[in-house]
Amino acid sequence: MGKKGKREKKGKGAEKTAAKMERKVSRRARKEEEDLEALIAEFQSLDAKKTQVIETACPPPSPRLNGSLSAHPEKDELILFGGEYFNGQKTYLYNELYVYNIRKNSWTKVEIPNPPPRRCAHQAAVVPAAGGQLWVFGGEFASPNGEQFYHYKDLWVLHLATKTWEQIKASGGPSGRSGHRMVACKRQLILFGGFHESARDYIYYNDVYAFNLDSFTWSKLSPSGIGPAPRSGCQMATTPEGSVIIYGGYSKQRIKKDVDKGTLHTDMFLLKAEGSGKEEEKWAWSRLNPSGVKPTPRSGFAVAVGPNNRSLLFGGVHDEEEEESIEGDFFNDIYFYDIGKNRWFPGQLKGPKSEKRKRRRGRQAEAEGAGDEEVEKQAPQGPVEIVKEVVAEDGTVMTIKQVISGPAGEKERSESEEEEEEEDGALSPQVEPCPRSNAMLAVKHGVLYVYGGMFEVGDRQFTLSDLYSIDLHKMEDWKVLVEMDPKAQEWLEESESDEEEDDTEGAEGGEEEEESSEEESEDEEGEEQHPSVQPDEKHADYLSRTEQYWIKLARSNMGPDAKEKKVVKVAHAMAKTFYEDSV
Repeated sequence: MGKKGKREKKGKGAEKTAAKMERKVSRRARKEEEDLEALIAEFQSLDAKKTQVIETACPPPSPRLNGSLSAHPEKDELILFGGEYFNGQKTYLYNELYVYNIRKNSWTKVEIPNPPPRRCAHQAAVVPAAGGQLWVFGGEFASPNGEQFYHYKDLWVLHLATKTWEQIKASGGPSGRSGHRMVACKRQLILFGGFHESARDYIYYNDVYAFNLDSFTWSKLSPSGIGPAPRSGCQMATTPEGSVIIYGGYSKQRIKKDVDKGTLHTDMFLLKAEGSGKEEEKWAWSRLNPSGVKPTPRSGFAVAVGPNNRSLLFGGVHDEEEEESIEGDFFNDIYFYDIGKNRWFPGQLKGPKSEKRKRRRGRQAEAEGAGDEEVEKQAPQGPVEIVKEVVAEDGTVMTIKQVISGPAGEKERSESEEEEEEEDGALSPQVEPCPRSNAMLAVKHGVLYVYGGMFEVGDRQFTLSDLYSIDLHKMEDWKVLVEMDPKAQEWLEESESDEEEDDTEGAEGGEEEEESSEEESEDEEGEEQHPSVQPDEKHADYLSRTEQYWIKLARSNMGPDAKEKKVVKVAHAMAKTFYEDSV
């Protein structure tokens, strides 16, 4: 048998194995999904009581990840839909719709009758037709304890002009899944990959479906050639010619009982339509071998299409899997893929031009007045690092760092003088989003917007609600549009440990404190949104539990030569500032 015949036989065998696994997963998942359908129906009955569109100005949305952020095709607006939040004990799913006004830097909550059920890890694609349409497919719903999953296979469209949701019921579409990717390509929605998970089994997909936006019909594509292996969370972009590009993604497979091995994919493929214009388009897979500097392996990155025929990815995480734990390295970098040149390159900040001119003028003045020591002594200090933490009840501190740029001092300039000359004035570190995965991206008028996401510190998950932007044409600096609110965070340990901690606190703090804690807990449970963390009762108690952290942070900022007394003084001031901001 020739090589071609062997490949075909191997391919058919893989298809049979995948089909068998899908039937197995479907059988086991059916019971779980039946249990969750009742809960979903209950939420939908509440949504059904809405009879009119209500638009309300509101503060920024609560922290979340795995939602969708889309640019309105006709207005200077971003549309946020869905997402999830986990506080250590309970999983919250959303089907809220928020609109961000770019010019006013303001949020509006839009309540529309009969919306899609709550979900996360879905896909949304904007189509510039009839005043704009937002198409949503799939995603998942999780039980409050996060142990059962329901995977949607429904298709919805939000008519932006009339602010109405419509469910499109068309047969022959993809099976229920999340983590898939979907793009608008000419007059079609092209959908690829994803996964379906039950309590004991899972399956990853590499199938391709097309939804015709004129006939409202699904078709499963059967491309020729060797395509990507099954995966979720990949990058998917369209070319001007109507082809589709796939990069990266994540999948896992069971290597033995209760042991899974994850794979970070770094390969790249082109799905090209052949015989365009005919009644039945034929598609073909081919492998791409791009040049340039490729992204480091990662999962959980967010993707968008930028200007100048480039797609981009932001952030993500690289997990180091050990026998009993997983440690993740989170990213906040940008990588561009030039579709026309088939080339990757990292996005690097150039810094604002006004800052460059100031630095050049500063060096010129320094050269003219080298003997003036008093001027040198008054030179402004280097960048200031603003640190915002969320402090749990047990004193664990999770950190959000922002570096506010400022002209460097004489010592910093002398150390990097050669680099500054080469770069025509190097810049101090800029404000930038903290490293994260599963963020939400959108591009409007060449500006990239990054909202939310998460990162982990040890066993704790830190979910974000900040909003940043950067002009992709200039790549000068990040702008903070919505800062992270530390009070919007909480983390609850396992139920058993919570009970033990409550007993201990009650014994130490007396009955009055215990009753107060119970009342707060009851109030929190009654809230529809996830509750906010309560500040520590006493500043002194807070400082005693976190003092060493703040001292370490102050020392890292001030350098090893700083006097200990001054370090402690600065540490206490930082802790006091943060504590007052939190309460």
